[in-house]
Amino acid sequence: MEPVRSTQELEGVRPGDVRLDELLDAQRPTIFRGMARDWPLVRKGLESPRGLIADLKARDSGRPVVGFTGAPEIQGRFFYDEGLASLNFRAEPVRLDAFLDRIAEGLDDPMGPSLYIGSTDIDTYLPGLRAENDLGLDAAAFGGAAPTVSIWIGNRTVAAAHYDMSNNIACCVAGRRRFTLFPPDQVANLYPGPLEPTPGGQVVSLVDIRAPDFERFPRFREALAAAQIAELEPGDVLVYPALWWHQVEALEAFNVLVNYWWNPSPRFIDTPQTTLLHGLLSLRERPEHEKQAWKALFDFYVFGPPDRARERLPETAQGPLGPLDEMKARRLRAQLLNRLNR
Repeated sequence: MEPVRSTQELEGVRPGDVRLDELLDAQRPTIFRGMARDWPLVRKGLESPRGLIADLKARDSGRPVVGFTGAPEIQGRFFYDEGLASLNFRAEPVRLDAFLDRIAEGLDDPMGPSLYIGSTDIDTYLPGLRAENDLGLDAAAFGGAAPTVSIWIGNRTVAAAHYDMSNNIACCVAGRRRFTLFPPDQVANLYPGPLEPTPGGQVVSLVDIRAPDFERFPRFREALAAAQIAELEPGDVLVYPALWWHQVEALEAFNVLVNYWWNPSPRFIDTPQTTLLHGLLSLRERPEHEKQAWKALFDFYVFGPPDRARERLPETAQGPLGPLDEMKARRLRAQLLNRLNR
């Protein structure tokens, strides 16, 4: 792979000193070296992967989780088959303790199956874990929104490049992780795959970043020129903004990551993914001159300064052009449902 830039790194920073809003406004992914180094889970993992596995099993709530299993031939890359209509792995409910045993049995077998548990709510499935293994940030640090805190466990696996709609704090607990990050404006150069099915709920890049086929994906060279690499050791923490594309490689026989997802937008605001899907239905096939006209309207009403679309309108006449609150959101949603159901 061609050289890419390294992500900004800082050392000796305490979690409470991090201004997440400033990092997000600057659109600057940042590694905080050693920020989680004192977590008992990190220390346990450095002593012994099997010891950490035993510790996780001891905290298991007994509730089934979703386990992903891929044949050795996929080399850890959870992706599609050749036709892009089916996935190259299976996902099924499993007992966490039994799945951890499978990983432990294969620690010394580099040719074994790919095993992965992704995005599993810590408080639900591993109660008590956060009591001693947490960044300790309050709601104000997340813009008033409580984060979703999840754990990711597996052997040598690759999550193909994708984007999430939430900001992310990724804490490397055990093993090593490599994040390859791309800013949102590189979407066309990443060759997104089908909207469905998807390997993990989000659209993924068709490019195998570890060995890119530049004849098939020539624009990917431009994406690489804008990419950043974040190499994480146990105890390192990576912060990056929503909608940044990222491929995540777990590089050891046993890897654990804890992440915090959050978005400061009020809960009554709908996901833009719904708008995107409706745009495919209502805009994409229109004549080019109409699309450009609608683009100007969207720039005025949606992407421009909020005050511009309501200037010179009295407050009583602003309707949904005024500041959005939960009641206005409900009315807008009802109008949309009424129109969609015609």
